[in-house]
Amino acid sequence: MKVFIKFNFNAVCAKVLQEKLDVLGVKHTISGFGEVDFTKELTIEKREKLIELLAPYDIEIVEDHKSILVQKIKDTIIDMVYNTDTEITIKSSTYLSQKLGHSYGYLANLFSEVTYTSIENFIILQKIEYTKHLILNENLSLTEIAFKLNYSSVAHLSTQFKNTTGITPSAFQRIIAKRKELNI
Repeated sequence: MKVFIKFNFNAVCAKVLQEKLDVLGVKHTISGFGEVDFTKELTIEKREKLIELLAPYDIEIVEDHKSILVQKIKDTIIDMVYNTDTEITIKSSTYLSQKLGHSYGYLANLFSEVTYTSIENFIILQKIEYTKHLILNENLSLTEIAFKLNYSSVAHLSTQFKNTTGITPSAFQRIIAKRKELNI
């Protein structure tokens, strides 16, 4: 029997982080975008223990300011794409600038410098991953998915999907349907 599970990446990460910080017994506040404020400086031993506790979850402490901001950009994009409960009607560049408090030009240049790809490409990749998730786990039409992800049309979604995956969303749906049929 196969069961599909819906989850919020940010909430899961925050819960794991909270549990591991509680194990350490340090006073802290978890703020948005993976930031933790400690009421006092961590000792070297507690810092190393925290690194050890987070390692199995692929959660790392980031210290380089550029990497921190790039991670914030990624987290904001993922939240923007996956959290479709709140409709975002502004352009992603404006949304990122407002959320992160920097000009989009600065964010785009920094992101490209650190990741060797553009913010736009990262957004497209996240949208395509979410599209695949919706095709696999939800009973939505391509029109509904395109609307949910703020695409101007199904054709625009289909073009980006094919450019990214090599197949159309319809072909992906057929492949998934065939696999489900064979597994039954």
